[in-house]
Amino acid sequence: MENKKLKVAELFAGVGGFRLGLEKGNYKVVWSNQWEPSTKTQHASMVYEARFGRENHSNEDIATVPTNEIPDHDLLCGGFPCQDYSVATTLHNSKGLKGKKGVLWWSIHRILEEKKNKPKYLFLENVDRLLKSPAKQRGRDFAVMLQSLNELGYAVEWRVINAAEYGMPQRRRRVFFMGYHKSTEIFKRLQKSEKINWLTEEGTIAKAFPVKKTNSIQEVELNGDLVEITNNFNKAGKLSPFQNTGILINGEVFTTKTEANYDGERIVLGDILQNGEVTPEFFIEENDKPKWEYLKGAKKEKRKTKDGFEYNYSEGGMIYPDALDNASRTIITGEGGKSPSRFKHVVSSERGLRRLTPIELERLNMFPDNHTELEGITDTKRAFFMGNALVVGVIEKIGKELSKQINQLEYA
Repeated sequence: MENKKLKVAELFAGVGGFRLGLEKGNYKVVWSNQWEPSTKTQHASMVYEARFGRENHSNEDIATVPTNEIPDHDLLCGGFPCQDYSVATTLHNSKGLKGKKGVLWWSIHRILEEKKNKPKYLFLENVDRLLKSPAKQRGRDFAVMLQSLNELGYAVEWRVINAAEYGMPQRRRRVFFMGYHKSTEIFKRLQKSEKINWLTEEGTIAKAFPVKKTNSIQEVELNGDLVEITNNFNKAGKLSPFQNTGILINGEVFTTKTEANYDGERIVLGDILQNGEVTPEFFIEENDKPKWEYLKGAKKEKRKTKDGFEYNYSEGGMIYPDALDNASRTIITGEGGKSPSRFKHVVSSERGLRRLTPIELERLNMFPDNHTELEGITDTKRAFFMGNALVVGVIEKIGKELSKQINQLEYA
């Protein structure tokens, strides 16, 4: 059974980061969906279709796609938006409404709820802020998510991973979740395991991304249904109870703080730079340099609001230009375009200071060169895609480890 490819449905596909990582392993994407509500032209979907074909790809609002149109699959994956997952209740529906319209977590939930053959495995990604949002009820959104998966029969393990801590070329922190349905051997093994050992040695993520040993573990109470969690979770707490690593199984949550354990090769910003082929528009013009220096520099100054209120403003300086002997800072969606910015990358070259090219941004996310190049897609849009993307190498490593665990346990 070693060669049996695991069938994947990829949601919120963007330009295909999950697919690129998984298909380096034992996976085959059988259905994908990408829809951007805020734009008429579906640029990301155009790139996805150009690279992977239109067959079994949906460019419709996932909230409107009937579940029976999504083929059965072993693994559901996607990087879903960080939104307000709270659940409302009404007098007519005492069990609560499944969240607000347009909140895409509930589209994942609907598919898992309605699928007769539920996907056995989940592989999801989000910004690490999810573990501590919203500000007035730290961790509530994540608690709602965990409890909703618990009710659907899944165990969950999560970890915040900074790609650069494992030798990858970008400092990008994201939280990754693996879900295991109760029908799987992995669920059964997790149930029997010492939870701290699973989180630090035995689990899928721990094997893919080793951590230093820790014996400290806390339990987090998930009391009540989704409505009660929405209303009451951590109301008095100033900090989220969820650490950067954890597990949910059978309604019990265990969490701990882990540190990366890696001493292998490291790719740095200087390694991914293009040589002579950079065109003039990426170079910073002489008359723009003072603006760049001001934006990147430390500041202590008085500022005024639109209403005329005066206040003291201060911020620290950025390394400028960016250090070439370290992993890059996180790519943001506004990375493209010529206008000076505090957050865009600037590198020093023999021909002067310049911004990063679309190919270099792709390399920082470990995408193939020119993956996002397509007629009608601007360099600014290509930069936007990479600001929204994930580091493919993280997906590849976790995907290969999951496949190994499945082969060892399910087909033994």
